[in-house]
Amino acid sequence: MTSNRQFLLAHRPEGAVQRTDFEFATVPLRALQDGEILIQISHISLDPAMRGWMNASTESYMPPVALGEVMRAIAVGRVSESRNPGFAVGDHVTGLLGVQEFAIHNGAGLNKVDPKLAPLPLFLGALGMPGLTAYFGLLDVGQPKEGDTVVVSGAAGAVGALVGQIAKLKGARVVGIAGGADKVRYLVEELGFDAAIDYKSEDVAAALRQHAPKGIDVFFDNVGGTTLDAALANLAHGARVVICGAISQYNNTQAVAGPANYLQLLVKRATMRGVMVSDYYHRAMEAIGTMGGWIQSGKLKTREHVVQGLDTFPETFGKLFTGANQGKLVLQVV
Repeated sequence: MTSNRQFLLAHRPEGAVQRTDFEFATVPLRALQDGEILIQISHISLDPAMRGWMNASTESYMPPVALGEVMRAIAVGRVSESRNPGFAVGDHVTGLLGVQEFAIHNGAGLNKVDPKLAPLPLFLGALGMPGLTAYFGLLDVGQPKEGDTVVVSGAAGAVGALVGQIAKLKGARVVGIAGGADKVRYLVEELGFDAAIDYKSEDVAAALRQHAPKGIDVFFDNVGGTTLDAALANLAHGARVVICGAISQYNNTQAVAGPANYLQLLVKRATMRGVMVSDYYHRAMEAIGTMGGWIQSGKLKTREHVVQGLDTFPETFGKLFTGANQGKLVLQVV
């Protein structure tokens, strides 16, 4: 191979991401230096956090992608050439490899994975960042107890679907919020949620009062906005609110809408805390080992939405914000 196709960030998006916000470039591959490896990328993880990385603001856990740089993304691939003694040709690795066909990397921050243990897309989902986020966000931050009512927004997404299933395994009653009859049916009939709310056709606040008459003990939020407000209005005493994301706000060109019902945290003696997956990387094997066992035993179900073709990246990424994805969204490169 002598060239590499890659998506560069050309403009800061205003609202929803457009193809014109990127440059689809073909560049020559340079020779490796000592300590470097060449990775042929097979699958790219498409995550809501990528939208925030496109913004100019530096008030975040990670600096923004610079204009003209390869779009940042977590991916999995195979080492095709190595000048690093820690990696052999044929090793499979995951890490921040970018939206491109090949990545030249010094190996720092990469994790080796075994494709014999699970399909490669699974290392971008339940056995990757979404899985770690769900596991530690729920168990370490949300701390559900047997008999608690746990409500999850974005419940049919990569993180939410795992959160709900883990909560069920811990003996909680689980209510999911998702968009569309098919997703609601999937949550209840396939994943075992006790109830699900279709935010597109139902009054979420009223439905929460119906499905959580004694209040919400744990609210795991991936959506923000009016959904967060509806949950705050129906908290139980001592509730734990886990802030994982706010996908309803990421394309907002105005200031992010804050919760109108935040005083309910005071009235109900509740806590609201954010979860950042990077805080738990040192415990990754704990989650991967446990969740891998649940998957093998059939206790935890996963669903990956794999789309073919690197060139489809802008349009495929947009599915995250319209609800068109069915499960963990992955772009297959080869």
